[in-house]
Amino acid sequence: MKGMVVAPQPLAVEEGVKVLRSGGNAFDAAVTAAFVQMVVDPQMCGVAGFGVANLRAADGRHEVIDFNGTAGSRVTPDMWKDIVIEQDWTGYGYHVQGAVNDVGYGSIMTPGTVAGMAETLRRFGTISWADALAPAIRIAEEGFPVTPELWWLWNQPVPRERIAMRERLKATDANRKLYFRDDTETLRPGELLRNPDFAQVLRRLAEAGPEDLYTGEIAARMAEDLEQNGAFVTKEDLANYRVQVQTPLTTTYRGYTVHTNNLAGGGPCLAQILHILEHRDIASLGLNSVEYIDFVARAMQAGFHDWYTYGGDPRFVDVPVDWLLSRERAAEWFTRISNREPITVPLYPEPASTTHITVVDAEGNCAAITHSLGSSSGVVTPGLGFTYNNIMNAANPIPGQPNSIAPGKARLTGMCPTIVLQGDEPVLVLGAPGGTRIITGVLQVLLNVIDHGLGPVEAVSAPRFDAQSHRLDTETRIPSWVKEELGRRGFQIVPIPAAYWTFPLVQAVTRDPVTGELRGGADPRLGGAAMSA
Repeated sequence: MKGMVVAPQPLAVEEGVKVLRSGGNAFDAAVTAAFVQMVVDPQMCGVAGFGVANLRAADGRHEVIDFNGTAGSRVTPDMWKDIVIEQDWTGYGYHVQGAVNDVGYGSIMTPGTVAGMAETLRRFGTISWADALAPAIRIAEEGFPVTPELWWLWNQPVPRERIAMRERLKATDANRKLYFRDDTETLRPGELLRNPDFAQVLRRLAEAGPEDLYTGEIAARMAEDLEQNGAFVTKEDLANYRVQVQTPLTTTYRGYTVHTNNLAGGGPCLAQILHILEHRDIASLGLNSVEYIDFVARAMQAGFHDWYTYGGDPRFVDVPVDWLLSRERAAEWFTRISNREPITVPLYPEPASTTHITVVDAEGNCAAITHSLGSSSGVVTPGLGFTYNNIMNAANPIPGQPNSIAPGKARLTGMCPTIVLQGDEPVLVLGAPGGTRIITGVLQVLLNVIDHGLGPVEAVSAPRFDAQSHRLDTETRIPSWVKEELGRRGFQIVPIPAAYWTFPLVQAVTRDPVTGELRGGADPRLGGAAMSA
């Protein structure tokens, strides 16, 4: 076996496997597959998106490449403070009058995805930039069959206070023409979706280099459209964008070393929850028992309390990270949880539309890359074929908060691609799409592997829950009597009818530290595939 590729899109997984089979490494495969994801899942991710890559080479080199989006230079901290309606009860960003932060040109932040992919390949890859883009160019040009999952994304109903994806697809004429058969109906499952304009953009990037999206011909076309339509992102913002290459946030959990990302990502929240959980032998409680969910859910609440209270872009906010991740802070939270003290969480999270790719090769190179468009602005510049992000909707419109709006500032994201080592050997590589629930999804799969001894398929498939406040969302595979008892213990149970709900789609690879054997698990909640090379 030359490696393992796991992602929500089988076509992307296949192209990643082809790279491994032809001699490329995990990073080559991950970048190649990521660009295919941008073609076949165009509302989840794209060249005008953002994300983070957790990368560990077999020789021990380990870096996190943060390519989060940043607010345009034309934003002001108080520009929406008088039109705030409310925060969505689920934590799905903020509702403001006219949804100007959620759909259209005002929702766009400066994108970082292309710069992030280029930096990944430059630092760790072995194939050329043009070779990495070639499969995505071919698929965009030739087309691919619309999947049932993509059709469902386009047509799923949403609560009345939110904007349905169908409406986002109609936000600009250029977007509507790509995905609708006529004025009322989207393309159907099995019908071919071609995007020759996007193929041309990718071909231009392959030939001119990734910088073309920031300072070249593509950047000029983007900037002109953004300027004419009142976006906050300028030509100068594109030209000045830079990724952040960081040392991973590193902690330990039950003797394992856990490497994840830094703020403004979700890694610190994940690490803090692990520190709290380490105070008890949770395996002895039984997976998803009343006592297990009660304790893990309260640890989640504690982690989110601190993340939302103090978290923000550390270039703009002085975040007490050392204190938050101290064992003393974890012990304090454990005492409060043991004493049944209520935990109030000030929610400031993000939307849930994202994707992820996990690749581990035979040499032990590991790539976990999460990238996204937020939930899609609906904006397509005529002739370019790709959708811009809408991640202004996750920046706090109320001034004076750690996650409040400021020019050049990233907003909090739940993304937390994670690599777990036993000694010096990687044993678990995982990540997920799913907004702020990424943190609780990655957490539970990590616990399922380390504490409960599950394989990757069982670990990503097990019933899941989420507690970022007093509300507790659970899949129906968690029995009613368990939920009833948790309700008596103070949780507000959110009734969910689905056995496999839209919780984060965790993509995991486990690796035997002795033999190097790889096993993959693609989350069954919405498509996906795990394939060996």
